[in-house]
Amino acid sequence: MLSRFSGNSQPRWLFPFVVLCLFLLSVLPLGRLALTGLQSLVKGGNHQILLEPSLWLAVWNTLITSLWGTVISVLIGGSFAFLLTLFNVRGRGVLAFLFMLPMMIPPQVTALSWIGMTGPSSTLLKAIGLAPPLGSPQPLYSLGGIALLYGVQNAPLVYLALRASLLSIPRDGVEAARLSGASPRQVLSHIIFPLVMPGLIAGAAISFVSCVGNFGIPAILGIPASIYTLTTLVYSKFASFGASTFGDISILSGLIAVLSILGLLVEERMLRGRDFRVLGLSGPTAAFQLGRLRVPVGILLWIVMAAILFLPLLALVASSLAPAYGVPLTMKTVTFRAYEEIIFRQAITRTAFQNSLLLSSLAALILLCISVPVCYFVVRSGRRVATLVSGLADIPHALPGIVIAVAFILLCAGPLPLVGVTIYGTLWIILLAYCSAFLSVSLRPVVSAFRQLDPSLEEAARLAGAGFIRRMIDILMPLMAPACGASVILVFLIASHELTVSALLWSAGTQTLGVAIYNLDDSGSFNLASALSVLVVVMVIAVMAVLELVADRLPKGVVPWRS
Repeated sequence: MLSRFSGNSQPRWLFPFVVLCLFLLSVLPLGRLALTGLQSLVKGGNHQILLEPSLWLAVWNTLITSLWGTVISVLIGGSFAFLLTLFNVRGRGVLAFLFMLPMMIPPQVTALSWIGMTGPSSTLLKAIGLAPPLGSPQPLYSLGGIALLYGVQNAPLVYLALRASLLSIPRDGVEAARLSGASPRQVLSHIIFPLVMPGLIAGAAISFVSCVGNFGIPAILGIPASIYTLTTLVYSKFASFGASTFGDISILSGLIAVLSILGLLVEERMLRGRDFRVLGLSGPTAAFQLGRLRVPVGILLWIVMAAILFLPLLALVASSLAPAYGVPLTMKTVTFRAYEEIIFRQAITRTAFQNSLLLSSLAALILLCISVPVCYFVVRSGRRVATLVSGLADIPHALPGIVIAVAFILLCAGPLPLVGVTIYGTLWIILLAYCSAFLSVSLRPVVSAFRQLDPSLEEAARLAGAGFIRRMIDILMPLMAPACGASVILVFLIASHELTVSALLWSAGTQTLGVAIYNLDDSGSFNLASALSVLVVVMVIAVMAVLELVADRLPKGVVPWRS
């Protein structure tokens, strides 16, 4: 009965709809990028770029910062995952929520906040009398500074991957080992650590790919010091537009994609032979008691949280309240002029707010309309078809955003076929790129909700004569409403402040918040950039708070910081 239901319940238009969506958002743009890169190497003479020392220096800088950034993210994210999941740390829920903030905060905002916290011009350090002497170098304008902020930005990715593995460990296995006389150290080293190694490796691989594709941090910290990674080299090539620009950026984007794929291949190689199947009740939450160390460990975690989150954000607020960058903040110098300028006088920032809110809202709603039928198709189809569809949807999200941007530039540089309309230089090309980059984000909560539904409910409605649309409206959508809401919020949250995708796609009048922050800092208006960044952080925290409030009604795993 179930197999007949699964095969007959899908309308005839569903398969072509899924194929069309994946073709337009994944296969076509990435295929166009690959084709242009190959043509540039074979026919266009752009192979000369492969001989430029600046290219290979950028490759070296990308590898060094990404590898060290991954190491730092593993150390920070892994430590928080183990302590907050396995040990009875006080305030674990609050710490987990706060630990997710660096991942949700735009990377360019992270860079600005740390600049405001360090160096001789730090408003915060000057206010407390700890600023280095004038003329001292800014320590973050270096490969080490870029790697450090990569690690802070991506530590939550490692935390999420490792926490998922820790929560899948069977409690009875841990309890049996402890009843047999094994010490907590032996349980950790002989049982837990081998079982969670795949999650740790996966988190490290995700962190490495994210570091390779990061644009905001190396743009703000690297370009002033003439330190270029591959993403910032693409941006500089695009800024100095010439006859060979499209060919050059296609090749550079291909190299970024190759590095990302190599990271994933290394992950797959390291995971071979580590595929474990565990039985029993999962979730060894607070499996170990800290005893006398509970208070010191809790204090240590809050100190680390203060160093990576509170102090940088406090420095960002201090910089936004100072009349100019480097002016000490006192009761006499504090001013809200930067906020007045941003909100009431700067037409560009108002435009950026409007564009980001419009694009993120449209992207979230469009992707929801795509995700619901696509997820229905995935859940009701065979495993091979579901794997193929999920893979094609995940590829754009796995690739760096700047690669997606270049792909859509190449695809939409001329008039679109059939309609003859050019969308390059408009908001619509950014919207298309957002839909491609964040399709996977939209699919995850919806497909999770579909898999939790009992197929017999829909089968009964179908046997009673209800068509697909009627079943979707009356039965499926009411049950899936929380997951659909979470899908919209997650896409909105990520798209509203992104920079990497829109950095190459914006033009006059189409600036987004991420672009506006970067341009303000690039033009020397650090206090204005800080004020706009503070407003973005407030918006991010507000959206995350909404997710936290409705988390109990959502399917398990939809809200990242929840179990």
